[in-house]
Amino acid sequence: MRMIDLSTWPRQKHFEMFSQFDYPHFNICSKVDITATLHSAREIKQSINTVLIYCLARAANELPEFRLRIRNGQVIEHEQVQPSASVLSKDNLFSFCTMPYDPDYQVFSPKAEEMIQFRLGHPTLDDEPGQDDLLFMSCIPWIDFTSISHPIHMHPADSIPRITWGKFTTGNGRTCMPVSVQVHHGLMDGYHVGQYYQILQELLDSPANWMGRA
Repeated sequence: MRMIDLSTWPRQKHFEMFSQFDYPHFNICSKVDITATLHSAREIKQSINTVLIYCLARAANELPEFRLRIRNGQVIEHEQVQPSASVLSKDNLFSFCTMPYDPDYQVFSPKAEEMIQFRLGHPTLDDEPGQDDLLFMSCIPWIDFTSISHPIHMHPADSIPRITWGKFTTGNGRTCMPVSVQVHHGLMDGYHVGQYYQILQELLDSPANWMGRA
């Protein structure tokens, strides 16, 4: 973790301006093509949920802006951020599940699966106090949504990104899904979210480069 020197940070003015907003978040939704990754996951019997969490988290970890957080008016940059996804229990209630991120899918996958199974039996809505090296993730597999918004703490405004994916739809031999990215405008702009979608699509198009084989 490192502290950003606001006096030399190129975003200083943007950060100061958006920090004064009543609601400083913005949200972008776009569809991504998951055809190649879905095929590979099914071929080697990998959980598509875990695969998608990995891809969404890896794309975020590759961009410094997605690892920035606001603490007491200061900006810090984490070396790495962890996916904290909602998982659905037998009562159709969700639980938070934080998984240790690793850029190596073969390392990440079994640990993520272990945490998901644990949380299914031990649901919780609690996070570690003060922990902000997270990416809040959720899945709404019943809806091919075109927009979405998330609740956030406002005093001070939460700076953890929210990433949500939705229902798979297939047409012309391709399978796509909507992905929503909600972030603090003081820390990044649409350009950075555009970079996120580009990295994410590159990962989804080339699963052989990171998923491996059974």
